[in-house]
Amino acid sequence: MSQDSAAPEVARKLTGRRRREVVAVLLFSGGPIFESSIPLSVFGIDRQDAGVPRYRLLVCAGEDGPLRTTGGLELTAPYGLEAIGRAGTVVVPAWRSITSPPPPEALEALRRAHEEGARIVGLCTGAFVLAAAGLLDGRPATTHWMYAPTLAKRYPSVHVDPRELFVDDGDVLTSAGTAAGIDLCLHIVRTDHGTEAAGALARRLVVPPRRSGGQERYLDRSLPEEIGADPLAEVVAWALEHLHEQFDVETLAARAYMSRRTFDRRFRSLTGSAPLQWLITQRVLQAQRLLETSDYSVDEVAGRCGFRSPVALRGHFRRQLGSSPAAYRAAYRARRPQGETVTAVLDPVVPAQVSAGIRRPPSPLEGKPQSDAFAPGRASSLPGQRSAP
Repeated sequence: MSQDSAAPEVARKLTGRRRREVVAVLLFSGGPIFESSIPLSVFGIDRQDAGVPRYRLLVCAGEDGPLRTTGGLELTAPYGLEAIGRAGTVVVPAWRSITSPPPPEALEALRRAHEEGARIVGLCTGAFVLAAAGLLDGRPATTHWMYAPTLAKRYPSVHVDPRELFVDDGDVLTSAGTAAGIDLCLHIVRTDHGTEAAGALARRLVVPPRRSGGQERYLDRSLPEEIGADPLAEVVAWALEHLHEQFDVETLAARAYMSRRTFDRRFRSLTGSAPLQWLITQRVLQAQRLLETSDYSVDEVAGRCGFRSPVALRGHFRRQLGSSPAAYRAAYRARRPQGETVTAVLDPVVPAQVSAGIRRPPSPLEGKPQSDAFAPGRASSLPGQRSAP
């Protein structure tokens, strides 16, 4: 369940010595110190004077120490894996490498904690540890947008949503990168103790009690490096080069010489996103750039980004970025240093890792007129998808 939905009730009964107020933070060597410090600060400092109920924090080493952070600092955790057996909540703030497997002993401790009713939390790349333990199988989850495609490809049974700041699936929760870990920890306090307690904690941390929107505003056009060697890269490159044209996912599937179902499956395995959602996101990103770097009207921006109407642009833009195109441009220009000029961007730029060395085979659609399903003012719906941008 996403951050915008009501949090599911955590009704599982804790077994053994586990206590709801005890939070264990599982640290590994090579982890980033910022993500590691978030749950320590939220759950490890007594702020009862500010109206924040107290948790009992257990900092646990997930492997033999000393533990070194990404900045070279050495940490010594006061507890080992055995202390997780007392926790009602177990937090994995980060994992050192999305390409290497976590220690089997730590994975077993997480599985046992979950079986005994503990709430399991993965911040940023900590989601990879939860996935390796099998705790995300068949569940919705998120991670940093940059690593979401890799998570989706490596663990295809996980329903990865790279748009969310955090996902609450009741007894298993995951967050996007860095600052989103604060969002999720505040959400946990809000779930446990109510809005007033979370608001008091947010004030002490000098952060918003609840951020609106998701990761879309932070996405860029880059794709996983491994896609450069995949035949689908040619279709992706073509789509990015032709965002100013009106085409749908059926067009992309035809260019890939695939059925729609096969194309959807292959695209999701490579990027972690459904092709229609990816296409909408790319069009919105291009609209952002044009609003920032040109004087085109909103209607002109819509046309240059392949939206069938300005209304479609405004709807998708607001859903992804939380504001209208006009308001976004005004806010951007208000922040821009005085004297900085606006340079019109006429053509989208294809990422080097996607476009370099790519030769596109002839498409079965070349020489044929495009369908009028995406002509201005016409709506089109695709099987199993929302209407296209």
